[in-house]
Amino acid sequence: MLCKLAWGNVRRAGRDYLVYLLTLTLGATVFYAFNTISMQVDIAGIDEEGLAQVMGSILGDLTYFLAGVMAFLMVYANNFIMKRRKKEFGLYQVLGMGRGRVATIMALETVIVSVVAFVAGIVLGVGLSQLMTFFTASLLKTQIANFHFFFSVHAFNLTLACMLVMFVLTLLLNLRAVRRTKLIELMGAERRNESIKTRNPWIAIAIFAVGVVLVGVAYYRLLRDGFPLTATDSKLQEAMNQFGITTAMVTVGTFALFWGLSGMLIKLLQSLRSVYWRGLNMFTVRQLSAKVNTVCFSMGVIAMILFLAITSVTCGMSIANVMNENLERYNPVDVSQTYAYYTPDTLDYYKEYINPSEADRMVLADSTVDLYPARHGKGKSAGNNDETGKKVNIADVAGEHVQIDSYLSYPVGGSNPSVTPSEMCKIMGEKLPKAFGGSNADAMGLYVTPASQYNKLRQMMGEEPVHIGHDQYLLTCDMGGELVDLYTKYMAGGHALTLGGHTLKPATDKSDEDTAAIANSAMGSNGGTVVVADELLSQLNLQPYSSSLLVNYKQGMDTTEADESIKYTVLDNLLVDGKEPGAWRTFNTRSEMYTQAAQMNGLISYLAIYIGFVLVVACAAILSIQQLSNVADGSRSYRVLAQIGCDDRQIRHSVMAQQAVFFLFPLAVGLAHSFVALKVIIELVSIFGNMSIGGTVGLTCAIFLAAYGGYFLVTYLMSTGMVRAAIATRYSE
Repeated sequence: MLCKLAWGNVRRAGRDYLVYLLTLTLGATVFYAFNTISMQVDIAGIDEEGLAQVMGSILGDLTYFLAGVMAFLMVYANNFIMKRRKKEFGLYQVLGMGRGRVATIMALETVIVSVVAFVAGIVLGVGLSQLMTFFTASLLKTQIANFHFFFSVHAFNLTLACMLVMFVLTLLLNLRAVRRTKLIELMGAERRNESIKTRNPWIAIAIFAVGVVLVGVAYYRLLRDGFPLTATDSKLQEAMNQFGITTAMVTVGTFALFWGLSGMLIKLLQSLRSVYWRGLNMFTVRQLSAKVNTVCFSMGVIAMILFLAITSVTCGMSIANVMNENLERYNPVDVSQTYAYYTPDTLDYYKEYINPSEADRMVLADSTVDLYPARHGKGKSAGNNDETGKKVNIADVAGEHVQIDSYLSYPVGGSNPSVTPSEMCKIMGEKLPKAFGGSNADAMGLYVTPASQYNKLRQMMGEEPVHIGHDQYLLTCDMGGELVDLYTKYMAGGHALTLGGHTLKPATDKSDEDTAAIANSAMGSNGGTVVVADELLSQLNLQPYSSSLLVNYKQGMDTTEADESIKYTVLDNLLVDGKEPGAWRTFNTRSEMYTQAAQMNGLISYLAIYIGFVLVVACAAILSIQQLSNVADGSRSYRVLAQIGCDDRQIRHSVMAQQAVFFLFPLAVGLAHSFVALKVIIELVSIFGNMSIGGTVGLTCAIFLAAYGGYFLVTYLMSTGMVRAAIATRYSE
């Protein structure tokens, strides 16, 4: 009997449960779909060891956090349902049903709705996870060879655990509400409206103006100062303090905007008399003002959460795309190995902080060494973890190769660079780009490399050599963005460089970025290099900084086999007269860099979409529940409007206007915050290339509008249904 009654109640009160059911279903869908990532990676053909486990673990841990957010949301949604059903539960008790049986009915209703939402969520999640497999393959730059239907028991169990926690929490709160609420409160719940707090409109306008000023000043400070990541070590703490002040200003300003919104609305529309007295506008404004007063804090929170969601999704995916798009430029050859030379600073550091005895065998490098014949040593055969003692020679796999030697722009034993970005900007009368903020670019200066090595690399990449005379120079940089723009502007302006007492003029009017990489890397290896004639370089006696061996494999050789044959090589120390002039550093294959970049891109994209979607759903659901509660509280007012002759169309327009303000105003504030933050972020990452957020913004907006706009539509439809029901009910005191 109780089960039948509970099922009938759920069917009859379906509209009341719609937001609760929709949110719970979406939660189950995304929880299951995103936690099948390990299976998606396997089906997509990604055989990188540990990738599936790492991504699965990160998304699993994140799910617990997001489940907590959803649990809070479910409790909030359930409060609306309880508010709508209090009179009904009171009637059960009047008719003789004990509180225990009423609690049992509530428990059964919660079970029915939760089971329906869970089953629907799993079904949708299973379908979504199949589609996401192709998205995963696209992100990780692979093709699916053998797609098949899959079902993840792990994702199912994780989703079930999260749903059970939310169910138990909701059930306990429902039972507590029934047991602790008096019968007279249940029966009279419909007659008690939420208390309305009125504020002096002039004070509210003043607070609103203060909020506008605070937000505006915070925007100016952020655009002027940027993020503290660009600050130098000596000014980092001050920059962090200033950033904290900016953050506090925008936060306080946001809440002040919403606190003063009601007074501003009243005075603004009252001044527009032709608008204020038209139709139900006066009623709509009064309703807005009263409700804004009670939810101003939650609207401020929602605006800030939307700001974080929009910024994190757009920024995270865009940065990942920038890195991905530049991979070809960052990785010009099949494999590279870098050797770093000891400088005076290096030797001093080892002697003082590391190991003085170790520093005794280190010597200041006064010339570069030939890396090609030195690239051999003890290694491991592919697929074998045991030492074989086999000598691996780079010549076994190498076809074309070149060594790029980089020198500091001061003589051996010196310390003051001759060519620095600050000096170049000073000559041009320009400000130092923010991309250099917090870097050691001025302390190190630009590197210097011989034209013969640079031209050999260009030939390996299918480009024509560039003639650089004895009194000429060429600036190269593979990082794009502001750096390349600076160097191009310097050369196009015909500005000279002074190197070792020699005055050099530009060889061309454009900086080279397409063939500028001096080693394989994930984010660029050449922040600025001066290419000069070999004859001139031999006269300057510059301090060696590093040498990079860049190798393309022999034609027809399998890249995977070649990578495996040398990747485990343990290199012998290079000795010059029994001393070490430097040490082996990074060894990178092009395929490894592509794999790592694809993995990072995939992980960032998944995290951004996952977090952003759940946060947007949470915000939209909270707004939806607030508006439905407002309509429920104002049902008597809408009934009175109908009785005095207002038609349904006018009442629906009033409901639409109220809900549009509550949904769109936090979104507008969140978007404004996001646009300013993204402008600063774009400038920050310009060191890696020109950041385009067009495609990502389109995808983000589509996802957000589907969720946010969907909740707005559902809320409006449910509200109009509640208003029609209220109007149809005979008014009685």
